[in-house]
Amino acid sequence: MSATSAATEPTRIVFGTDGWRAKIADDYTFANVRRCAQAVAEYVVERGDRTRGIVFAYDRRFASEHFATAAAEVVLAHDIPIVFASQAVPTQMSSFEVVQRRAAAGIVITASHNPWTDNGFKVKSPEGASAGPEMLAAIEARIAAGDPKAIETRPFADAEAAGLVERYDPFEAYREFIGRNLDLDRLRAADLDLLIDPMYGAGATWMPRLLAGGRIRVREIHSERNPYFGGINPEPIPPNVNEALAAIVAGRADLGLFLDGDADRAGAADERGSFITTLQIFALLMYYLAEHRGLRQPVVKTVNETSMAERLGEHFGIEVYEVPVGFKYVGPKMIETGAMMGGEESGGFGFGMHLPERDGIFADLMLLDLFLREKEAGRWPVSKAMAHLHEIAGPSSYQRLDVHFDRTVYPALKDRLLVELPQKAPTELAGSPVVRTQTLSTNDGFKFFAADGSWLLVRFSGTEPLVRVYTEAVSPAAVEANLAVGEKIVRDA
Repeated sequence: MSATSAATEPTRIVFGTDGWRAKIADDYTFANVRRCAQAVAEYVVERGDRTRGIVFAYDRRFASEHFATAAAEVVLAHDIPIVFASQAVPTQMSSFEVVQRRAAAGIVITASHNPWTDNGFKVKSPEGASAGPEMLAAIEARIAAGDPKAIETRPFADAEAAGLVERYDPFEAYREFIGRNLDLDRLRAADLDLLIDPMYGAGATWMPRLLAGGRIRVREIHSERNPYFGGINPEPIPPNVNEALAAIVAGRADLGLFLDGDADRAGAADERGSFITTLQIFALLMYYLAEHRGLRQPVVKTVNETSMAERLGEHFGIEVYEVPVGFKYVGPKMIETGAMMGGEESGGFGFGMHLPERDGIFADLMLLDLFLREKEAGRWPVSKAMAHLHEIAGPSSYQRLDVHFDRTVYPALKDRLLVELPQKAPTELAGSPVVRTQTLSTNDGFKFFAADGSWLLVRFSGTEPLVRVYTEAVSPAAVEANLAVGEKIVRDA
């Protein structure tokens, strides 16, 4: 075993809404990845779970497999057995393997939808969900208290020869697993043209392989590994998916399904190349489970999710729980309430029948099943099924604006805005008076509610140096007006 060294003052590492992320070669270094791995290993050992092992996964970003190996070598120095992905895999496969193997934790090297310059470190709980606030607080405390110079490692090859490393390819087991809740043969038999865009990420080839061998015609674009992600952020929203939207129209596809860089988030578009917002997807999936699957268990949504959830809840008699932004809050609440689904604005959806963690592949396949069932009910093409949803759930137009700041000034700006924002609260949203202001329970933003059901949310990102402005309103024009109000509040600070 050998000891690593730190040449400079240790970086302060904080896990945001979905893991720790930073710029590669700036704060995201091998030394800091080892510090995170050391803290997870100590956490597992102190809980007496050493023999249960840790599952490792990584995405297609620059050097992700090498960062994963570095983290594994730290864990192996604690004599903790590991299960290591044989290639880049979707993040949710770590959750799947943790659950299947009853592992103590999961470690995933990924920055999800962040810019190509970043990478990240995610932790999964023994339940397969994103590590909750208590688990992350314990890990952060160990990182802060640890001595980077004292971290020991064990060579990966040596540990593998000693039987402490098992390689895994989750595809076949995952296909069997999702087949318990989705009739894949039915999906394969569909007379439908489907376009898939995995955005160069770890989800490439997964859906085409799952749907192969039937009548459905599948075309996948951006399947190759490209750590630059073609110059876009691998987040399945416009303008990042504009090429896919154009390809739907040009290729006369019936439906488009998208994934983010690590495939835990879903996206979609109709036959006209019109983007289906993430809030609409939440409503579609909730409608699907209630209308077509007959389920009535609760749903969990984040504070920046759609108000259509409450209207669908009233329609179907389903209880809706609201939690702060981040699946580290959604997953535990799903487990606590026995929820049938949980979701967040960024396009991450988890399901009680599946995993208490986001799975973009499973969510996309459920959307495919939904639209096929709507087709059988005479609501086709997809745009007609969308119109039917809004007849039940009410109107919804949505948009998010990200206001970027320099990383060095962001902490001070955040502290100042948290004080000033309530004093600058808007009195109306697109002509409708503001009737309520809500301070987020995580103390990272504010939500303003209008009399017509519209809302505006201003929130500080926990993973990037930016302020997010979200709004849901009754029309596209109202959305534009609300975004202008939110942006002005932030930029005038």
